[in-house]
Amino acid sequence: MNLSSLVTGRKGLALCAVVCAALLGFGYYLQYVEGLQPCPLCMVQRGFFFLMLFFFAAGALHGRGALFYGGLVFLFAAGGAATASRQVWLQSLPPDKVPQCGPDLSFMLDNFPLSRTLEKLFYGSGECAAVDWKFLGLSIAGWALAWFALFGAYALWLAWSGRRRSASAAASP
Repeated sequence: MNLSSLVTGRKGLALCAVVCAALLGFGYYLQYVEGLQPCPLCMVQRGFFFLMLFFFAAGALHGRGALFYGGLVFLFAAGGAATASRQVWLQSLPPDKVPQCGPDLSFMLDNFPLSRTLEKLFYGSGECAAVDWKFLGLSIAGWALAWFALFGAYALWLAWSGRRRSASAAASP
C-alpha cells in the first residue's frame, strides 16, 4: 500500500474524522471543565466541525465517492474558515472598535427568525472578540481557522484524486 492510497482511502478519512472528534472534544473540555463559554461564532464553527466529522466518517464507512465527500467537506471547511476568519478579525480590533455584546445564541433562536439569527451570528458581537485562551500565540478562533484550512486543503486534494481516479477508471477498458 502506497502513501497516496493510505491518505485517500478509508484510513485517511477515518483519521480526519477522529481529529474532528478530538477538536470537538477539546472544545467541550474548555467549555465544561475550564468554564469558557463559547460565543455565537464559536457555536457556528462547532457546527461546521460536526458536519465535517459526519462526512469524513461517512466517506470512511462508504469507502467510495472521494469526489463527493471531498467536495462536501471542502464546502464545510470553507464555511468554517470564513466564520473563524471573521472571529479572528473581530479579535484583532482595538477595544474601542469592537461591536457591543449581543444576546446569546439560544435567545436569538427562540426570539428571532432564522435569517435574522444567521445575520447576527455572522456579524458577531463583543463576546466574539474576547480572547480567553491562547496556545502558541493563537486564540481558539485562530486554531480553528488553521484546522479548517488544513481540512479544506485535504478535501480539495481528496476530491482531485477521486476525480483523477474516476477519469482513469473510465478510460481503461
